[in-house]
Amino acid sequence: EAGDDPEDIPDERLRLIFTCCHPALEPKSRVALTLRMIGGLTTAEIADAFLDVEPTMGQRIARAKAKITAARIPYVVPGPEDWDDRLQSVLAVVYLIFNAGYTEGVTRDLCDEAVFLARLLNRLRPEDAEIEGCLALLLLTHARRRARIGPDGASVPPQAQERALWDRPMLAEGMALVTQGFARGGLGPFRIKAAIAALHAAPIKTDWHEVLQSYDRLLVFEPTPVVRLNRAVAMAEVGDPARALSELDSLAGELDAYQPYLAARAFVLGRLGRKSESLAVFDRAIAMAATSADALLLGKLRDDAAL
Repeated sequence: EAGDDPEDIPDERLRLIFTCCHPALEPKSRVALTLRMIGGLTTAEIADAFLDVEPTMGQRIARAKAKITAARIPYVVPGPEDWDDRLQSVLAVVYLIFNAGYTEGVTRDLCDEAVFLARLLNRLRPEDAEIEGCLALLLLTHARRRARIGPDGASVPPQAQERALWDRPMLAEGMALVTQGFARGGLGPFRIKAAIAALHAAPIKTDWHEVLQSYDRLLVFEPTPVVRLNRAVAMAEVGDPARALSELDSLAGELDAYQPYLAARAFVLGRLGRKSESLAVFDRAIAMAATSADALLLGKLRDDAAL
């Protein structure tokens, strides 16, 4: 329960997340350390979230702990005047907790936990468009949870899901937050990600041209290989698979061991009519699938590509 002071952080877990996201640590380290100490994620799960190998992530977390000790950084709950310096890292922690829960096979109900924390943040800092964007992104994704797996046990992409299974009140709440956030003006990474999620939840079909433009905007804030990968998929969907493959080629060194990269590459090669190459890459993607549901989906896509 919230305290009498409206500036109190009304939840022990959220207070600890703000405390651990200390600006003396560089952003990636503070998020990784917080996920390990407060989020309850394993070092392997955190490494997966950052596309790192487990030993490297373990060393990063250990160095962050050592820096806190050596610099005598106090574990003190920050006051409202210090929240801005930590907010993006706090949002990243909440988002990655959700992503860990979204992975099939994770037994802890981390998605509900992340939504709960995002709601608390939204009440704590009303009218903050980035917090609204983070909450909207989680709601729009979580609203589709009952449609993610088909009757045959295979994962189902958003555009092919049975929309009657979507949580309509949660979806409407997320859509309203997206509209509300953009009405405040300006852009931020969570607002853009929420807008992309809203496009995938459109009532008729996904506007891939708008998705591509949204990824162009997101690259300004997050010029990461994964954002570029998603942007390449959008390029293929709008009818430019040759340009998409060129972008994927440029990412090969960074993402060649990343299963979604292989799935995207197989898809784009198929669009270009390079069937034998597409099937070979699908085989690699299927072998690397994290869950049986994803393996079944990729198997279906491979079968379609083989026709």
